[in-house]
Amino acid sequence: MIKKILIALAATLVGFAVFVATRPANFRITRAAKISASAGVVFTHVNELKKWPAWSPWAKMDPQMKVTYAGPEAGVGASYSWVGNKDVGEGSMTITESKPVELVRFNLQFLKPMEASNVTDFTFTPAGDQTLVTWSMTGTNGFMGKAFSVIMNMDKLVGADFEKGLANLEAVVKASATAAGQ
Repeated sequence: MIKKILIALAATLVGFAVFVATRPANFRITRAAKISASAGVVFTHVNELKKWPAWSPWAKMDPQMKVTYAGPEAGVGASYSWVGNKDVGEGSMTITESKPVELVRFNLQFLKPMEASNVTDFTFTPAGDQTLVTWSMTGTNGFMGKAFSVIMNMDKLVGADFEKGLANLEAVVKASATAAGQ
């Protein structure tokens, strides 16, 4: 009887491993929101990394997160490293491309809880008196990443954080405009 249980367990594990191995390695998570401000105003809040704590959903998850900035204040070469609690982990991001009022692209490196390297883009599209902000992250999962994504819906999980971040970004932009008397 025990032998049959062990054989069934081994077959299940092999079947799961085969299933995971056949899953696509590449992923893309994207969310978008219209923000009632010009592309230039919104762009500044993404391109200047010291403005991120005001709207980043992960800064809200760990107010004690240790953040280090390096490089220029904004644009290509500006970088942000963090060490936080279990919810935010540890990693860094560096702006690799910055086109005023169009695009900010980052190289995103996660060290904990799981190592990963991804590309994150913010695009800004004028839409009348609003700006359509699109936040995307692309990357490649190894076997463990694919196994984790079988169990957890990463698009839903990370996408929810992107949605919170975009809502926070809109609130910060509105508050900045109000403070400036606009």
